[in-house]
Amino acid sequence: MSNFTTHEFDVIVIGAGGAGLRAAIEASAQGVSVGLICKSLLGKAHTVMAEGGMAAAIGNVDDRDNWRVHFSDTMRGGQYLNNPRMAELHAKEAPDRVRELEAWGALFDRTKDGKILQRNFGGHRYPRLAHVGDRTGLEMIRTLQDYGIHQGIEVFMEHTVTRLLMDGDRVAGAFGYDRELGRFRVFRAGAVVLATGGIGRAFKITSNSWEYTGDGHALAYNVGAELVDMEFVQFHPTGMVWPPSVKGILVTEGVRGEGGRLVNKDGRRFMFDDIPDLYKNQTATDPEEGWRYVTGDKNANRPPELLTRDHVARCIVREVREGRGSPHGGVFLDIAWIKEKLPNAEEHIKKKLPSMYHQFKQLANVDITKEPMEVGPTTHYVMGGVRVDGDTQMSNVPGLFAAGEVAGGLHGANRLGGNSLSDLVVFGKRAGEYAAAFAKDKGRGALDESQVNDAATEALSPFDRPSGENPYTIQHDLQDMMQERVGIVRTEAEMAAAVDALGGLRQRAAGAGVVGNREYNPGWHTALDLANLLTVSEAVARCGLDRQESRGAHFREDFPAKDEGHAHHNTIVSRGDDGSMRVRREARNPLPEELDAIIKEMG
Repeated sequence: MSNFTTHEFDVIVIGAGGAGLRAAIEASAQGVSVGLICKSLLGKAHTVMAEGGMAAAIGNVDDRDNWRVHFSDTMRGGQYLNNPRMAELHAKEAPDRVRELEAWGALFDRTKDGKILQRNFGGHRYPRLAHVGDRTGLEMIRTLQDYGIHQGIEVFMEHTVTRLLMDGDRVAGAFGYDRELGRFRVFRAGAVVLATGGIGRAFKITSNSWEYTGDGHALAYNVGAELVDMEFVQFHPTGMVWPPSVKGILVTEGVRGEGGRLVNKDGRRFMFDDIPDLYKNQTATDPEEGWRYVTGDKNANRPPELLTRDHVARCIVREVREGRGSPHGGVFLDIAWIKEKLPNAEEHIKKKLPSMYHQFKQLANVDITKEPMEVGPTTHYVMGGVRVDGDTQMSNVPGLFAAGEVAGGLHGANRLGGNSLSDLVVFGKRAGEYAAAFAKDKGRGALDESQVNDAATEALSPFDRPSGENPYTIQHDLQDMMQERVGIVRTEAEMAAAVDALGGLRQRAAGAGVVGNREYNPGWHTALDLANLLTVSEAVARCGLDRQESRGAHFREDFPAKDEGHAHHNTIVSRGDDGSMRVRREARNPLPEELDAIIKEMG
């Protein structure tokens, strides 16, 4: 180990998005030393792409909102597969986290009387999303970063962690390298917090940035941590579809929250064709009137475009498959129509949706104040992740914590829009707090030199195969295969074929080679990412095969209905002693009596 630079901290946090920054801030506040490792530059985390807002039952726009309604909405959206303790804590603590960000300098949009403004979003009963135009994630990162840099946290930018290091059954640190020069780094720690985000780069069309290669999921899985509900991958209904270079880039749900309508090539609002029974008046003859009947007078203009994301995405896929889509394989999202109601519509749109206006103007030469956008589903978020304790965020591996998208449990079968940003700060805080307590109590683990040397040898192995296959080709084929066979609509035959194909891709990845040196070598980085992408892809496919029903974001064409036999279990993924992936079903515990009463009260 003398050949490698070694850093020692009480807590290391891997990932510097909203969850990672909040965890690092909280751990530092507990008086421990903190190292923060980020794959990209500080401030460049994928959290900046979260646009619509953060969900918190503050009740500034509709005073009927409270944590009980938010809890109920989250559980219903997740089809009751959520970890109820996490859903409870999230709903209770999100308002305090929003106010905390405000106290730290976040500049939220305001109501006329100066309170934090909140907007409608899919699946939320009342206007609940605190927002900063359509740049809420950017404001969150700016605020946390500006506050965090004064807390004594040491930051390692453009570093990738390739392996967690163990001391017996507990985590003792991490091994990685700096992406610029390729120099290896060893991090010794008392506790590790994973805040690495999602897995979107396993798919061809995604809103996720290049960093989202499932690193945290794979790091945890490889040292014995369990993953939960990996079959539930959310396809955001509205990503850009044209031009091809920007296909998949997110078009915020805030466009629909501000009144945007989804229409097919005939100009028809097709979302009224498929309103779930839960939301419509069965005796109404007109679908639009039936929808308005159940939403109530106060929310009479709440559009069906704000139904849950899984439902909207499948409706768009149906329109495209049946020949009613837009010229480039999507549908149209029209916000310009509001000029019929607002005399100053153009300025209103530019004020409320500045990023969307500039994004389409610059990338697609479309003026959204005058013409509709072409949009379609894009891989956006994974509900599944590292299985953690609801209170502490610790996994089944002592000393290993997870928060944010890499952690599973809060969102169940489907995440509601806006719950992700509040998830980051609620559970980022908790993960940092309990990681610091663990490190204080247990001290730092001992490092095993053989583990470090094995990690270094494995990381350098692509250079031993200069004539091996190009890792970009393997990644491209993996993304195509996952998009085609484990995408929005799934079948047993396609997912079984995906599992078989993954075996071949794994063999190809083992033979991938790179040339050149370790300095400035993106091919090497891609070769190292492949193992993580293959692990999370296999988890998604195997869990999807096991759940023989359609629930939330998981839609099986061969099992299109919900099956009550599957309603009461979560899918658990673990690594066998022989290295094989194992999937089992685990019965959910009954809801605590007081939480069950809330669900029943809310209908």
